[in-house]
Amino acid sequence: MNLAQFDISVVVPLYNEDESLPELSQWIDRVMKQHGYSYEAILVDDGSKDQSWKVVQEICSKNNSFKGIKFRRNYGKSAALQKGFEMASGKVVITMDADMQDSPDEIPGLYKMIVEDGFDLVSGWKQKRYDPISKTIPSKFF
Repeated sequence: MNLAQFDISVVVPLYNEDESLPELSQWIDRVMKQHGYSYEAILVDDGSKDQSWKVVQEICSKNNSFKGIKFRRNYGKSAALQKGFEMASGKVVITMDADMQDSPDEIPGLYKMIVEDGFDLVSGWKQKRYDPISKTIPSKFF
């Protein structure tokens, strides 16, 4: 039986996101503190080729609410999420992408829907996307 240690676990799979990680981690921390949540943020580096792992290590050394996992090679987002879920010990697990297309400001609303409104699962989607055409065309084709 896994007893929840935190209110929220945020699982962030990432691949080559060294530029966005510092701002994202500060944003997550700010939202969590603002709402008084106990939390952990699990950053799963899916075999990045840039400086992402170095940035993850720096973030974790400055804030013990952040934990890092590093894959030796790229296994894909599903594997990164799975590893993050295995490590998570929050009452509620929230996932977000590292590219800052998902807003940490949405976390309190998602948390409320699970804890207070009684939903088992909550899924969101972007009403307006800012993805490059290299992402949108294959998605529409699929």
